[in-house]
Amino acid sequence: MGSTEAKLVRPLPLMEGMTKEFHDWCARGELRFQRCRACGEFRHVPRELCAACGSFEWEWARSSGRGTVFTFTVVARALHPAFAQAVPYAAAVIELEEGVRFLGNVVDCPPDDLRIGMPVRVDFEKQTDSITLPVFRRA
Repeated sequence: MGSTEAKLVRPLPLMEGMTKEFHDWCARGELRFQRCRACGEFRHVPRELCAACGSFEWEWARSSGRGTVFTFTVVARALHPAFAQAVPYAAAVIELEEGVRFLGNVVDCPPDDLRIGMPVRVDFEKQTDSITLPVFRRA
């Protein structure tokens, strides 16, 4: 375990299976989602089966990283002690150009300034030696 991981206080994703593959792309600075090879539908969270057509054939396809705030909620009271210093913060659903809706944070925008329809772009924040998370910034 690296020194960064030893200081970790916030819960992070388990690095296994398709979740690990998704985060491996993020560590390279690329936002990628699964895309069905049969019908072309993008999807997230990663899974074997396409919900649109039932195909098991898919690939990791690069996202433009551009989208808009679809909806958000402002968290005023932390439900986990690790987030107590972060409140208030906004949990936002970002609708990306590919049609994927992704739950994340808009990191350069106070919650009072966040608006539905606001254009955003992906960025990445290294959390530990092995985990990099996608975040969003105003476009």
